[in-house]
Amino acid sequence: MQRSHFHRLAIGAVLAGSSLLAWGGQPAAWPTRPVRLVVGFPAGSTPDAAARALADGLAGALGQPVIVENRAGASGNLAAGVVAKAADDHTLGVVINGNLTTARLLNPGLSYDPARDFAYLSLLTTAPLALVTRADLPAGPAFFAAARAQGERWSYGSVGSGSVAHLGMEWLKSRMPGLAPVHVPFQGNPGVVTALIGGHIEMALVPPGIAAPHVQSGRLRFVGLTSGRSTLAPQVPSLGEMGVQDFNLEVWTALVGPAGLSRAAQQRLAEAVPEVLRAAEVRQRLFQQGWNAVGSAPEGLRARVAEESAAFRRLIQSARIQAE
Repeated sequence: MQRSHFHRLAIGAVLAGSSLLAWGGQPAAWPTRPVRLVVGFPAGSTPDAAARALADGLAGALGQPVIVENRAGASGNLAAGVVAKAADDHTLGVVINGNLTTARLLNPGLSYDPARDFAYLSLLTTAPLALVTRADLPAGPAFFAAARAQGERWSYGSVGSGSVAHLGMEWLKSRMPGLAPVHVPFQGNPGVVTALIGGHIEMALVPPGIAAPHVQSGRLRFVGLTSGRSTLAPQVPSLGEMGVQDFNLEVWTALVGPAGLSRAAQQRLAEAVPEVLRAAEVRQRLFQQGWNAVGSAPEGLRARVAEESAAFRRLIQSARIQAE
């Protein structure tokens, strides 16, 4: 009887050790079933394009299907909230800048806390924005002289109050005293571009790929990029080259999971995601969709979020910006 008791204790110790090993040094196999990749924008959007390129590559790397689920709404915050609350260890999310950097600054009642509720996994893609205007307006530095002269009689469009395009233009205004166009929000970049072509607004920050066909047709003109020179629009100078100092802005996507995502999942993704985004075919696919592939370590994403959050906090407070 006593021998049987010690035998059961020994078996229990082995099982306990195995369990600890699974959560410790050598993680248990992950994933054990299909992975859900939630993106907060509709099919065909640029964040969706990044999510689908990643999903196709990850499926092969992980040996499980990776299913993209579109949960559009609230500028991606609806989907981010779904990911933050997930408890199944197989739900991840592709989010944009604002979901991690400005959402809670603009809305303290947000359903999730970007700093507390996510496992930061990787910076996926980056792209500059382009300052675009109508082709009948002055070009180059003369455009800024004309804009200053017009003051609040000119306006600019964005995809919504609190968006990166809105905050970026307000930041640009802070770097160029006298520049004072009034903000006009739209529901998406197609509406912004249509308003530009129609003469209802004078300028906007938009992804260069969206404006390029209209620039080629002679209806719009590139003024400059919000970051340095970019292979996504090699013919367009940076705003820094045009005299705008201390101004560098990109849009980006990132991969996150819920804060409780297992260590096994985080370790596997830390290996797989950069590998997927190094593949030439994935990089080319993303480039054609207007993205530069990155694939950073988790620490790189966390550092970028912290830096941009601090910069946007100062801007939002000084300009008294509020979300819609």
